[in-house]
Amino acid sequence: MQNDEDRRQFVAEVWRRFEEVQNWAIANWPDKEHPLTTSDFVEGRKEILGLGLPPSQKLRQEPEPAPEPEQGGPQYEDVTPAPWP
Repeated sequence: MQNDEDRRQFVAEVWRRFEEVQNWAIANWPDKEHPLTTSDFVEGRKEILGLGLPPSQKLRQEPEPAPEPEQGGPQYEDVTPAPWP
């Protein structure tokens, strides 16, 4: 199908441009004590690979539910966000 080929070409071009931006960001990151690495861009790569796919085919990782307290899980989970520094 032509649409699949068009999608592949588009994703390949976005991937190429993303790698250029990633390399630029790593090279120009101002905080030399905490440098960026390619692992900082993993989620972006996942999003690019899922471009144009229906939701049922997208790459996603569902968080593992915490065990119940009687199964050794936490008794309390703080869900209140911390104040902005």
